[in-house]
Amino acid sequence: MGRDVSQGAFTREDRVRYRQKVRRCLDVFALMLDDFGFDADRPMTGLEIELNLVDSAAEPAMRNEEILAEIADPLFQTELGQFNLELNAEPRLIEGAGFADYEHDLRSSLSRADERAARSDAKIVLVGILPTLTEGHLVEDNLSTNERYRVLNDQIVGARGEAIELDIRGVEQLRTHTDSIAPEAACTSLQFHLQVAPDSFADYWNASQAIAGVQVAVGANSPFLYGRQLWAETRIALFKQATDTRPEELKAQGVRPRVWFGERWITSIFDLFEENVRYFPPLLPICEDEDPVEVLHAGGVPQLSELRLHNGTVYRWNRPVYDIMNGRPHLRVENRVLPAGPTVVDMLANAAFYFGLVRGLAEADRPIWSQLTFSSAEENFHAAARRGLDAVLHWPRAGDVPVTKLVLDHLLPVAATGLDGFGVAAAQRDRLLGIIEQRCRTGRNGSVWQTEAVWAAERHHGMDRPAALHHMVKRYAELQRTNEPVHTWPLN
Repeated sequence: MGRDVSQGAFTREDRVRYRQKVRRCLDVFALMLDDFGFDADRPMTGLEIELNLVDSAAEPAMRNEEILAEIADPLFQTELGQFNLELNAEPRLIEGAGFADYEHDLRSSLSRADERAARSDAKIVLVGILPTLTEGHLVEDNLSTNERYRVLNDQIVGARGEAIELDIRGVEQLRTHTDSIAPEAACTSLQFHLQVAPDSFADYWNASQAIAGVQVAVGANSPFLYGRQLWAETRIALFKQATDTRPEELKAQGVRPRVWFGERWITSIFDLFEENVRYFPPLLPICEDEDPVEVLHAGGVPQLSELRLHNGTVYRWNRPVYDIMNGRPHLRVENRVLPAGPTVVDMLANAAFYFGLVRGLAEADRPIWSQLTFSSAEENFHAAARRGLDAVLHWPRAGDVPVTKLVLDHLLPVAATGLDGFGVAAAQRDRLLGIIEQRCRTGRNGSVWQTEAVWAAERHHGMDRPAALHHMVKRYAELQRTNEPVHTWPLN
């Protein structure tokens, strides 16, 4: 939810009017899908990276507002916590040297931001969950000062009506309560955007859902929270629990969570927006003046602001996006399953694997979603989040297979074919997919490196867990700046 919000108290009339307006937008969207000209000739891609700010002691630095002022770059924005920033890369085509252009721009932007952050005794760390965060850091007072975060916090906590429980059982166990959504700020993600045509959206979304578990297993980078080793990708459980508006009784009744994998394959993007409206009450019932019916009848492009705002408060792991650029509407799949980091080149390897694999599967003669049950895709997702590269996933014609074998034997060739379809230069394709291959062959991604580095500090250097985590984060930050892929990082 990127828009600014200043209203904090909503009336019954606000909610009734908003619900009516959202349904009106949904009707207009259905008409547009039937006969409107969406921009899809040359599919653009996009990346969003959420960042952590740390001080010289590897503690979270609650200074995003002053650092943003120093950076003075519209590509950087606030995020939920005062120790967070977000970097939005310029959208681009990935054909030819597109990935090399992404790498150059991202490294330049991050280097410049790091220089400015240093003026405030801070540096940027790209990691799924900052390992040195404690419960004392993730409190309401440390939410960013932008009013939209306070309003969202009040609405989620108010809808739940009681404290939010965090209960994550992995290698170790965490069970605690919070009275705000501040723990969500620990979840720093890497998000991919892929522009698609209306008639192929369902294929790309279904393919994205099918591979979500594989993505998480290969790219896991969030093993620690509050000093405990939990899941390989703890973000998955934390994000769902930290924004859960349901008390226990509603969970028992089967009410759907707002952080949602979904429950079925789709035939149209309309299915997703319609589910949002049908299943989820509004969190932010803010109406604009536009009448989308009048705009459509006048030959204009409706903003559909209420529908888009509502969509932004349903946190699907693969989210549908309706947007307008240069006066033309377009549709995107927003892939949200991955953590940030460890390096720019690691993130671009994840991007190449996703873009290539999703295209290869979406355009296959026999769709993967006709062979894999939706429940199996969801089970794969959670198994991968728990065990990372050690996960065993279910896959058509392979059965239950180690994820590393699945990637090496079956999926990397599909991803290569998909990248060829985008026109990606062969050298870029081979370099980036080669990083994914080596992660699988070495059994090391960001999550594995973090846990091994902490174990080494504890066992070989006699550090307790907090000292080991701080030591690891300092070393991680140094290695991140080399831009060498994480599977090559030393432990010492």
